[in-house]
Amino acid sequence: MRERRIGHIEGIAPGAEFHRRVQVKRNYLHSDTRRGISTLVDKDRSRVADAIVLHGGYEDDHDEWHSIRYTGASPDVDKYEVEGVPRLRRSQSWDYADNAALKRSYERGHPIRVIRGWKGDQRYSPIDFYRYDGLYLVTDLRTAIARSPAPDGTPIEICQFDLKRLPEDRQDPTSLERQIANLLDAQAEVPGGDVDASDSAKVSEEQEEGAAEGPASSEKFPETRTARVQRLVRDDAVIRNVKRFHDGECQVCGLRLLGPDGKPYSEGAHIRPLGKPHRGPDVEPNVLCLCPNCHVRLDIGAIVIEDDWSIVVRAGAFGVDVRPKLKRHRKHKIHLDYVRYHREWWLSR
Repeated sequence: MRERRIGHIEGIAPGAEFHRRVQVKRNYLHSDTRRGISTLVDKDRSRVADAIVLHGGYEDDHDEWHSIRYTGASPDVDKYEVEGVPRLRRSQSWDYADNAALKRSYERGHPIRVIRGWKGDQRYSPIDFYRYDGLYLVTDLRTAIARSPAPDGTPIEICQFDLKRLPEDRQDPTSLERQIANLLDAQAEVPGGDVDASDSAKVSEEQEEGAAEGPASSEKFPETRTARVQRLVRDDAVIRNVKRFHDGECQVCGLRLLGPDGKPYSEGAHIRPLGKPHRGPDVEPNVLCLCPNCHVRLDIGAIVIEDDWSIVVRAGAFGVDVRPKLKRHRKHKIHLDYVRYHREWWLSR
């Protein structure tokens, strides 16, 4: 039976989407529909934090996907907004219930669920909903001085937390992921057991990473399998969103492939790759909707994209034309950080 608890919520994998905060609450990911910090009662009856929401927070917040710097909570009466950005009238307190709960989770080593909304950092924010992005650990905390002073000019002290995302093998698999893992295990036990094409590509990627790590890499197969299963579950939602906005049309060449059933076929391509050494995030601003050919061309650096969205062809493909500029959709906000990373990576080689 699903219930709110510390850590993983049964049946909900990282990448799960929720259109409103009330749905986040109903699925036991967070205790509230407005507050940033979610709390619950621990075994000793004291309150600890179990989740936070990143959605248009304080200007001192800083999101780098794998690491987060998070500003604590204050009563509503202590807050006001300047051009839509929350600011504080007075200093925060470690005695305030939400801050004390998150501090207690730090002291006890409890993992924190992180939910991102569309008003967060544009590099990682979902398109128009809330997304559960997995478990993080509070690694440090401090009293810091806020970037903006109080309305009377006096410095504001804030409760500041550092969080780090747990590695994939510690993002507890849900029952759906366990079913996929068991299926992969069964296939591995059958000589010549097949997996689909996209899964095969992931296996190849992980084998290459393992080969680079040396002979001991064979001991890491359970970890890489878990990471692969996690990607199989959550990639579907991220890529499905991007394909939906472009209706299966390739953003690079304009090709729209149709199957015998009349449905379009396209592929979701990560601009900054997920695997080593790139460590790109699995989020919509890092994904393009491409035809199979253009997907390969992006992956091997045969095309790169300029800051003005111009497409630069670095290696020929006879009979295939590309657009002068990448086709974009107003709701699919591709982030230039990933475009620059991809371009600089390939131009340096």
